[in-house]
Amino acid sequence: MESRVEQSEDLDTRALSLLQAMTLDEKLSLLAGGSLFKTKGIPRLSLKPMKLSDGPRGIGFHSALRRATAFPTGIALGASWDPDLAREFGEALAREARSVGAQVVLGPAVNICRTPLNGRTFEYFTEDPELNSRLAVAVIEGIQSTGVSACVKHYAANNQETHRMKSSSQVSERALREIYLPVFEAAVREAGVWSVMAAYNAVNGVAACENKTLLSDILRREYGFTGFVVSDWFAVRRTGSGANCLEAGLNLEMPGKGSRYRQSRLKREYEAGAFTEQALDESLRQLLRVWLRTSPDAGNPPGERNTPKHQQLARRMAEQGITLLKNESDLLPLDRQRVRRLAVLGQRAGKRNCLPLYGGSAGVWSPYEITPIEGIRQLLGNDCEIVTDPRGADAAVVIVGLGHRVGGDFEGRDRTDMDLPAEQQALIRTTAAQNPNTIVVLVSGSPLAMPWAQDVPAIVMAWYPGMEGGTAIAGVLFGDVNPGGKLPVTFPAALSDSPAHSDTRRFPGNEDAVHYEEDVFVGYRHFDREQIEPLFPFGHGLSYTHFDYRDLEIAGDDWRGDGTLCLSFHLSNTGVRDGSEVVQLYVACCVPSLPRPVRELKGFKKVFLRAGESCTVTFELAARALAYFCPEDLRWKVDNGEYELAVAASSRDVRLQSRVTYAV
Repeated sequence: MESRVEQSEDLDTRALSLLQAMTLDEKLSLLAGGSLFKTKGIPRLSLKPMKLSDGPRGIGFHSALRRATAFPTGIALGASWDPDLAREFGEALAREARSVGAQVVLGPAVNICRTPLNGRTFEYFTEDPELNSRLAVAVIEGIQSTGVSACVKHYAANNQETHRMKSSSQVSERALREIYLPVFEAAVREAGVWSVMAAYNAVNGVAACENKTLLSDILRREYGFTGFVVSDWFAVRRTGSGANCLEAGLNLEMPGKGSRYRQSRLKREYEAGAFTEQALDESLRQLLRVWLRTSPDAGNPPGERNTPKHQQLARRMAEQGITLLKNESDLLPLDRQRVRRLAVLGQRAGKRNCLPLYGGSAGVWSPYEITPIEGIRQLLGNDCEIVTDPRGADAAVVIVGLGHRVGGDFEGRDRTDMDLPAEQQALIRTTAAQNPNTIVVLVSGSPLAMPWAQDVPAIVMAWYPGMEGGTAIAGVLFGDVNPGGKLPVTFPAALSDSPAHSDTRRFPGNEDAVHYEEDVFVGYRHFDREQIEPLFPFGHGLSYTHFDYRDLEIAGDDWRGDGTLCLSFHLSNTGVRDGSEVVQLYVACCVPSLPRPVRELKGFKKVFLRAGESCTVTFELAARALAYFCPEDLRWKVDNGEYELAVAASSRDVRLQSRVTYAV
């Protein structure tokens, strides 16, 4: 197989050859799209337009005019904590893209879940940079293994929909480096991502699409990015000029009929000396490398869409993401031999979520969708009577949630609160009063308030589980599937407990600025620091079996320089069912030189064990895991001293811990 270096040199040679054959007008024409999801081409040079496609959880009907496999949304994948599954998803997504002629997939979407009210939380993975990075790298590697380009988005600090076109995210260098940029660094350094999307918002007063610090200084010079940067759709309208964007490092403006990169406008700026042809050529070389690499003529694997294999993957992703939040008296799983009369209620029981533009650009129109009620009926067949009256039923399942309409999980508008609609809350309480075996299934993509949580014995978070979601939900309810999901975000007991909601400067801010004054204390970092009890903590998720952690061992007594620390422990499935456990490794500096989180996730593994089975789980921890970004020196530093290592089942459920000493 051709080496990466040989391939890179060949791409550069071909790109330069094309540039030498182009006129100035032809070069300028390539900087802006030709239509909503295509670039322009140059027919006389046999350069065909490059097609881009939404989105992060499947091929958007709006960008391909084709139905496609609707996989679970990003936060459901986040809840799986499974990079292997994420890589498999990335490959399937790319094959679906290739089947509609797309060369670039606009995803993964990796912005940090800073507020529960963000309308796009359902698209994103998590509130934590380590989990975010591991999943993003896996998805990108899967996509690009097929010769399709991933486009990691939205760069950077794009964490709400309110004022997203106008506002500036005012965030410290330390918070940028520790919370918001690690996923982009990993995407470049580890996954070698070929494309990055610049966000709508400004960062510290400079629009992302003309932010030279972000696009050139950090992304290219520091991280080593060699691909192209594309604007979010219409995002360049807030910038000063095409020359500014070009100098900053924006390679492509989308969609068609460019604003700042309109050919006539760019030519006037060029003739006025605002930029050189050399700068133009360098920008186009970066774009053309990916354009040629992903071309249908480049010998990449063929595409396929709506295959049984992809549908089975969609089901497995849903199963692995579904998170069991509460299960008093082991009500779940239901015993189909005993449940002869099952009440199924709620607005979301028969609702479809996989439809065009449902939720915005992440919407996918699937060829079919199994709703929760359909999944339950298919599983039970004629063995159980499905009713709508909870009185006298053996159990009652209430299926509620938000949906992708305005006011729910929806691009372009944030929610106003964390509440379910009043009628859904009333239904839960009424059902619980009439049937003690009430199970609430939540179909939603973001944290929800649950003032009714004490009224019900079981709560299942299904997220938006995709086109096979009903099958997965039914399988979890009746024990065919042991839920393996863990929360990728903290569920606060009250919105005011969340770090972005102490005042309106932090959220929603205004058209000028949103102030990230919580700094690095995002998500569980804030809850731990302020000693606030969440409704459900980051990393929480129950199982139908039980896991025992014991015998933590650390290789060596100290830790020095750039060395790697090895630790291991014994994990056993002590229950009667097969199942998976997400083992989480947290690190804390015992005597920090500046305020640091109580503990930070620095590693995790999803381990499957059969009933009664045991294994040794091993982590290798690099010294970088101890580092913080020093705002005075503007570099990463590691303090000498003691560090606590905690092996946990969630951020609040530490099972094993020990201390080690680090010295340079």
